[in-house]
Amino acid sequence: MTRYRERLIPGAGAGVALLLLLPAVYLVLLPLGLPGVVPLLGAAAATLAAEAVLFGTAPVVEVAGGELRAGPARIPVSLTGETEPFHGSEATAARGTGLDARAFTLMRGWIDPVLRVRLTDPDDPAPYWVVSTRRPERLAAALAEERAAATAA
Repeated sequence: MTRYRERLIPGAGAGVALLLLLPAVYLVLLPLGLPGVVPLLGAAAATLAAEAVLFGTAPVVEVAGGELRAGPARIPVSLTGETEPFHGSEATAARGTGLDARAFTLMRGWIDPVLRVRLTDPDDPAPYWVVSTRRPERLAAALAEERAAATAA
């Protein structure tokens, strides 16, 4: 059962920024003396390729099957502990000056909130995970639910 799932896709601002790639590539190709449609097609192809890469490689954060998954990383929820959601300037500090260099991170610049998940595994060198999420309180609740279900089973 999936308790939480979120794909960390870029927001609308990134889409607008990618649209600016279209005229930029067109203006670069135009002086080459190619027929007018070729630079336009090249610009459209470059824009679509950039969008496909950006959106297609967006990582997934998920709580399911007794695990927390953040991109390619996974950890059993039984090895997770206290969670702390951060927003605004607190999130900036959690991602920056307040970050332990040993921590596992999955952060995306276009997503402000983060959730810090403490680890209880004494053999894990990372003291906690910091994961970007648009809904850190919901992710924390899903982790608590999954932990409770895992201990009850």
